Amino acid sequence: MTIGVHLQEFHGLPVYEFPAPGATVELPDAASVAWRLSAPTYSDPEDELWEPLFERFLATVDTARVRAVVVGGWDEAYDTSSAAIVKALIGANDRLTGLEAVFLGDMTSEDCEISWIIQSDVTPLLAAYPALRELGVRGGSGLVFPPVHHTGLRALVLESGGLGAEVVRGVAASELPALERLDLWLGTEEYGADTTPADLEPLLSGARLPALRRLGLRNSDIQDEVAAAVAGAPVVARLDELDLSMGVLTDEGAAALLAGQPLTHLRRLGLAHHYLSPETAERLTAALAPHGVTVDLDDPQTPEDEGDGEVYRYVAVAE
Repeated sequence: MTIGVHLQEFHGLPVYEFPAPGATVELPDAASVAWRLSAPTYSDPEDELWEPLFERFLATVDTARVRAVVVGGWDEAYDTSSAAIVKALIGANDRLTGLEAVFLGDMTSEDCEISWIIQSDVTPLLAAYPALRELGVRGGSGLVFPPVHHTGLRALVLESGGLGAEVVRGVAASELPALERLDLWLGTEEYGADTTPADLEPLLSGARLPALRRLGLRNSDIQDEVAAAVAGAPVVARLDELDLSMGVLTDEGAAALLAGQPLTHLRRLGLAHHYLSPETAERLTAALAPHGVTVDLDDPQTPEDEGDGEVYRYVAVAE
C-alpha cells in the first residue's frame, strides 16, 4: 500500500492549493485555509519550481495572516533534499509571523514514493518559528532530528516507510513540554528502519513530554515488540489515545497488551491494519469496549504464503 491522496485538511483547516501563475481565481482569506505550495517532482523546463512559487506566494497573500503551510512536491524530491525548502521557510519568518503549522512533503506515490522522499534537518524550523504548534514530515530518507527545545509545539508527526533510530532518539531526547500528540511511523527494515524498543524507552518511561495525550507508534515491522514495550510503559497511564496501527501486529503483540497494564482509561486504541486472529480481536473488544474504549480493528490482513515456506506480513505504507 502507498499514499494515494494529498492532505485535505491540516491544522484543522481545509487545504487550499495555491494556484498556478496567471490563474484568475479569488483567493480565500489567508487565515482560513492551509496553503498547499507544490511544484512538480518531475519537472519540465516550463514548470514553475518551488522556490519561485514560494516567492510568488509571499508577494500575493497577506503573509501575516497565514496560519498553516503544506509543502507538497519539489523538483526531483527523490534526489534533492528538502534543505532548500527549509531554508526558504526560515528566511520568511519575518513575514509569516502568524504561522502555526507546517507539513513538509505532502506527496502521493505518484509524486514520489514515501521511501524516496529526501528530507533534511527539519529542526531549524522550530528555532525559526517559536510559536509553531504543529509540524508534520513525510519521508525518512535523509531526515535529521537532533534533540531540540521548543515550548509551543503541540503536535509532531513523522511519516515514514523506514524511520532511522537516530531520528527516534532525537525526538525522545527533545524537550517539548507542550506536546500533546506524537505520531511516529517507524516503518520497515527494508526501507531503513532500525529502531528498537530500547530507542523508545525515553518516550515510554513518562519522564518526558508531560502534556502527551495521543501517542502513535505505527506502521512498524516490529509491532509485536513495540506492543510488548508499551504494555508496561508508564506513559500509557496518562494517554487518551494509543495508536499501534498500520503495522504487522499479531496475536503475540495483542496478548502482551491484554496481559499488561489496564488500558480501560483510553478513549481510543488504534490497531487498524493488523494480523490478529478473529478470536484475539474479539478478546480485545470484549476487554475494552465495555469501558467505553473505541478499539479500531479495521482492515484485518492475512499473511501471504508465496510458496517458499515463509509467511510474509507487510506494513501499510513502505515504498
